[in-house]
Amino acid sequence: MAGHSHAKNIMHRKGKSDAVRSKVFSKLAREITVAAKMGMPDPAFNSRLRLAVVNARAQSMPKDNIDRAIKKAIGSDGENFEEIRYEGYGPGGVAIIVETLTDNRNRTASNVRSYFSKCGGAMGETNSVGFMFDKVGEIVYPASAATEDVIMEAAIEAGADDVESSEDGHYVTTTFEAMVEVAAALEQALGEAESVKAVWKPQTETPIDAEKGATLMRLIAMLEEDDDVQNVYSNFEMSDEDMAKLDA
Repeated sequence: MAGHSHAKNIMHRKGKSDAVRSKVFSKLAREITVAAKMGMPDPAFNSRLRLAVVNARAQSMPKDNIDRAIKKAIGSDGENFEEIRYEGYGPGGVAIIVETLTDNRNRTASNVRSYFSKCGGAMGETNSVGFMFDKVGEIVYPASAATEDVIMEAAIEAGADDVESSEDGHYVTTTFEAMVEVAAALEQALGEAESVKAVWKPQTETPIDAEKGATLMRLIAMLEEDDDVQNVYSNFEMSDEDMAKLDA
């Protein structure tokens, strides 16, 4: 198991300061509702729901909002969401996976396709790029949770596969199948995680320059602004110099 800086290009993450809080809460609530509908409406007996609640708490989502989202799943008149994954290529040949929860697949497919098209990309068939990624579990702790050595020791003991630590936090990787078990073990040792979720980790990365990177960031932003989109993953890699140009 190696400890090294988290590859910031694996997934485009937006913090609370980068998104309207209500939109963040809306997406979290949708995941909670879907998780509650798929199993017991009690986090103690529904691992997916428990993880959804953990992630909502990490974003400071009020308890009332969480409870309301769970109750919405119990009601007979609730919306029926389905999980759909879209895949395609963005600027510079970057592979992109888009995870959605939608109550209207025609609307969502049309929107996602238009975002790719507007930014010079192309949406492909299922698994057109998925084979280039591995679905793994990712457990995130803030940098302040413990030292890198303590996190590493706890992760090894819990059966994790890898740890990547940086000033942004500690990212513990597990197999998808072991994610819940490892997360529970880490919670005993370190307390509640900042987030626990399945992510798509690229097997290889595609290098792009600042010009292509700017268009790619525009595409990712458009996707993430869509209410139906839950997560966006890509395999782009940019040099520090080109990243600095984007920030300028």
